[in-house]
Amino acid sequence: MPRLIVQGFTISLDGYGAGPDQSLEAPMGTGGQGLHPWLLRTQYFQKNHFGKDDGDVGTDNDIAAQSMENLGAWIMGRNMFGPVRGPWPDDNWKGWWGPNPPYHVPVFVLTHHARPSLEMEGGNVFHFVTGGIHEALQRAREAAGACDIRLGGGASTVRQYLKAKLVDEMHLAVSPILLGAGEPLLAGVDLPKLGYKCEKSVTGERAVHYSITRA
Repeated sequence: MPRLIVQGFTISLDGYGAGPDQSLEAPMGTGGQGLHPWLLRTQYFQKNHFGKDDGDVGTDNDIAAQSMENLGAWIMGRNMFGPVRGPWPDDNWKGWWGPNPPYHVPVFVLTHHARPSLEMEGGNVFHFVTGGIHEALQRAREAAGACDIRLGGGASTVRQYLKAKLVDEMHLAVSPILLGAGEPLLAGVDLPKLGYKCEKSVTGERAVHYSITRA
């Protein structure tokens, strides 16, 4: 059965996965852009997102590349797909990423409001799931085959799957900034009680990386 994994999920030192007041102008909320230099400056990200041959190599780069290996499907919350709230006014919003998003596999977006599937370039197909986290996981498993399913943001989506003990492995990148407010990843989540433990930590150039597994 495909594993459900969290890879490259970045939080601040005080535990926030995004800043407050997400908007079109601030997709990660106020101050949230300071979470991801460890990823954005890597050679892997620069090459795969911008077609550039520069960027930093090292531990952060290796972890960024590994986070996209062996993936057959993604699950994400609606906030990760875009800033639109409530019923979809139309089908014009197609994500933050342009015509060829970085996923290249089926993506299942959790939402309370139905919308037709959205097919884009590069093998990207977004399916909008109104039946909750278990329906999204079942559909992702059917799509992923023998590959893993990556669980994206936002923090609320990850918390729901953790509380249901459905996440098999989680990699957290902790960036050395303080946000003070926003979306806390682990608020109300007792990881040891749920059977999770920290297997290892690795210090990268711009973040510390933690691997958490479930027995």
